[in-house]
Amino acid sequence: MPTDSDNLTLRNARPVDAAAIHALICELADYEKLRHEVDASAADIERDLFGSNPRVFAQIAEYDGAVVGFALWFYNYSTFRGRHGIYLEDLFVRPTFRGKGIGKALIVNLAQRCVTEGLPRFQWQVLDWNTPSIEFYASLGAKTTPEWLGCRVEGETLKKLAAVQERPQ
Repeated sequence: MPTDSDNLTLRNARPVDAAAIHALICELADYEKLRHEVDASAADIERDLFGSNPRVFAQIAEYDGAVVGFALWFYNYSTFRGRHGIYLEDLFVRPTFRGKGIGKALIVNLAQRCVTEGLPRFQWQVLDWNTPSIEFYASLGAKTTPEWLGCRVEGETLKKLAAVQERPQ
Protein backbone atom coordinates (compact mmCIF):
# COMPACT_ATOMS: atom_id res chain seq x y z
CA MET A 1 0.00 0.00 0.00
CA PRO A 2 1.53 3.39 -0.98
CA THR A 3 2.25 5.91 1.75
CA ASP A 4 2.22 9.69 1.52
CA SER A 5 6.02 9.63 1.27
CA ASP A 6 5.72 7.48 -1.87
CA ASN A 7 3.90 10.37 -3.54
CA LEU A 8 6.36 13.05 -2.40
CA THR A 9 9.41 14.29 -4.26
CA LEU A 10 11.78 16.98 -3.01
CA ARG A 11 14.13 18.58 -5.49
CA ASN A 12 16.18 21.69 -6.06
CA ALA A 13 14.21 24.41 -7.79
CA ARG A 14 14.87 24.99 -11.49
CA PRO A 15 14.39 28.13 -13.60
CA VAL A 16 11.12 26.74 -14.94
CA ASP A 17 9.80 26.81 -11.33
CA ALA A 18 10.03 30.61 -10.95
CA ALA A 19 6.32 31.21 -11.65
CA ALA A 20 5.27 28.37 -9.32
CA ILE A 21 7.53 29.70 -6.55
CA HIS A 22 6.06 33.16 -7.03
CA ALA A 23 2.54 31.74 -6.81
CA LEU A 24 3.45 29.92 -3.58
CA ILE A 25 4.94 33.12 -2.16
CA CYS A 26 1.66 34.91 -2.91
CA GLU A 27 -0.32 32.11 -1.24
CA LEU A 28 1.95 32.36 1.80
CA ALA A 29 1.45 36.12 1.89
CA ASP A 30 -2.32 35.60 1.75
CA TYR A 31 -2.11 33.15 4.67
CA GLU A 32 0.00 35.60 6.68
CA LYS A 33 -2.33 38.49 5.76
CA LEU A 34 0.62 40.27 4.14
CA ARG A 35 -0.24 40.11 0.43
CA HIS A 36 -0.09 43.91 0.28
CA GLU A 37 3.65 43.63 0.96
CA VAL A 38 4.43 41.40 -2.03
CA ASP A 39 6.35 43.40 -4.64
CA ALA A 40 8.28 40.44 -6.05
CA SER A 41 7.49 39.09 -9.50
CA ALA A 42 8.22 35.73 -11.06
CA ALA A 43 10.99 37.49 -13.02
CA ASP A 44 12.57 38.63 -9.73
CA ILE A 45 12.49 35.07 -8.43
CA GLU A 46 14.03 33.74 -11.63
CA ARG A 47 16.79 36.38 -11.57
CA ASP A 48 17.72 35.89 -7.93
CA LEU A 49 17.49 32.10 -7.70
CA PHE A 50 18.88 31.24 -11.11
CA GLY A 51 21.03 34.18 -12.24
CA SER A 52 24.80 34.13 -12.62
CA ASN A 53 25.46 34.55 -8.88
CA PRO A 54 22.51 33.17 -6.88
CA ARG A 55 22.48 34.04 -3.19
CA VAL A 56 19.16 32.43 -2.37
CA PHE A 57 18.04 28.87 -3.02
CA ALA A 58 14.85 26.84 -3.00
CA GLN A 59 13.65 23.29 -2.69
CA ILE A 60 10.40 22.28 -4.33
CA ALA A 61 7.98 19.73 -2.91
CA GLU A 62 5.98 17.82 -5.50
CA TYR A 63 3.10 15.55 -4.54
CA ASP A 64 1.90 13.20 -7.26
CA GLY A 65 3.91 15.36 -9.68
CA ALA A 66 2.27 18.68 -8.73
CA VAL A 67 4.18 21.51 -7.04
CA VAL A 68 2.60 21.82 -3.57
CA GLY A 69 5.21 23.54 -1.44
CA PHE A 70 8.64 25.07 -1.18
CA ALA A 71 11.42 26.10 1.15
CA LEU A 72 13.42 29.21 0.25
CA TRP A 73 16.71 29.69 2.10
CA PHE A 74 20.14 31.29 2.09
CA TYR A 75 23.40 31.02 3.96
CA ASN A 76 23.86 33.34 6.93
CA TYR A 77 26.85 33.72 9.20
CA SER A 78 27.33 33.58 12.96
CA THR A 79 30.26 35.64 14.18
CA PHE A 80 29.99 33.89 17.56
CA ARG A 81 30.24 30.43 15.98
CA GLY A 82 32.61 31.55 13.23
CA ARG A 83 30.58 29.51 10.76
CA HIS A 84 27.87 29.78 8.17
CA GLY A 85 24.41 28.45 8.81
CA ILE A 86 21.17 28.22 6.89
CA TYR A 87 18.42 30.77 7.28
CA LEU A 88 15.01 29.57 6.14
CA GLU A 89 13.23 32.60 4.70
CA ASP A 90 10.00 30.88 3.73
CA LEU A 91 8.41 27.47 4.14
CA PHE A 92 4.98 26.90 2.67
CA VAL A 93 2.81 23.93 1.86
CA ARG A 94 -0.55 24.43 0.21
CA PRO A 95 -3.30 23.91 2.81
CA THR A 96 -4.90 20.93 1.09
CA PHE A 97 -1.56 19.08 1.26
CA ARG A 98 -0.77 19.75 4.92
CA GLY A 99 -0.64 16.80 7.28
CA LYS A 100 1.15 14.60 4.75
CA GLY A 101 4.67 15.22 6.10
CA ILE A 102 5.64 17.63 3.33
CA GLY A 103 6.65 20.54 5.58
CA LYS A 104 8.58 18.18 7.82
CA ALA A 105 10.35 16.67 4.80
CA LEU A 106 11.43 20.14 3.63
CA ILE A 107 12.74 21.02 7.11
CA VAL A 108 14.53 17.67 7.45
CA ASN A 109 16.09 18.14 4.01
CA LEU A 110 17.61 21.46 5.08
CA ALA A 111 18.71 20.05 8.45
CA GLN A 112 20.49 17.27 6.55
CA ARG A 113 22.18 19.89 4.36
CA CYS A 114 23.42 21.64 7.51
CA VAL A 115 24.84 18.41 8.91
CA THR A 116 26.41 17.37 5.58
CA GLU A 117 28.02 20.80 5.12
CA GLY A 118 29.14 21.06 8.75
CA LEU A 119 26.90 24.06 9.44
CA PRO A 120 26.12 24.44 13.15
CA ARG A 121 22.91 26.46 12.92
CA PHE A 122 19.58 26.31 11.10
CA GLN A 123 17.19 29.11 11.91
CA TRP A 124 14.03 30.91 10.87
CA GLN A 125 11.28 33.14 12.20
CA VAL A 126 7.60 32.52 12.76
CA LEU A 127 4.82 35.05 13.30
CA ASP A 128 3.76 35.15 16.94
CA TRP A 129 0.08 34.51 16.07
CA ASN A 130 0.79 31.46 13.92
CA THR A 131 0.12 28.83 16.59
CA PRO A 132 -0.11 25.86 14.18
CA SER A 133 3.36 26.62 12.79
CA ILE A 134 4.83 27.33 16.24
CA GLU A 135 3.52 23.96 17.45
CA PHE A 136 4.78 22.21 14.32
CA TYR A 137 8.27 23.67 14.73
CA ALA A 138 8.31 22.81 18.44
CA SER A 139 7.39 19.20 17.56
CA LEU A 140 10.58 19.09 15.48
CA GLY A 141 12.69 20.31 18.41
CA ALA A 142 12.94 23.95 17.37
CA LYS A 143 12.98 26.50 20.15
CA THR A 144 11.73 30.04 19.90
CA THR A 145 14.11 32.77 20.93
CA PRO A 146 11.97 35.52 22.47
CA GLU A 147 15.02 37.41 23.68
CA TRP A 148 15.90 38.23 20.05
CA LEU A 149 13.61 40.76 18.42
CA GLY A 150 13.53 41.17 14.67
CA CYS A 151 14.46 44.59 13.32
CA ARG A 152 13.72 45.96 9.88
CA VAL A 153 14.28 49.23 8.03
CA GLU A 154 12.54 49.64 4.68
CA GLY A 155 10.92 52.08 2.28
CA GLU A 156 11.21 55.77 3.08
CA THR A 157 12.81 55.05 6.45
CA LEU A 158 15.58 53.11 4.70
CA LYS A 159 16.17 56.00 2.30
CA LYS A 160 16.33 58.48 5.20
CA LEU A 161 18.77 56.28 7.08
CA ALA A 162 20.96 55.91 4.00
CA ALA A 163 21.02 59.70 3.60
CA VAL A 164 22.40 60.36 7.09
CA GLN A 165 25.64 62.32 6.77
CA GLU A 166 26.75 62.18 10.40
CA ARG A 167 30.05 60.54 11.28
CA PRO A 168 31.05 59.40 14.76
CA GLN A 169 33.22 61.89 16.67
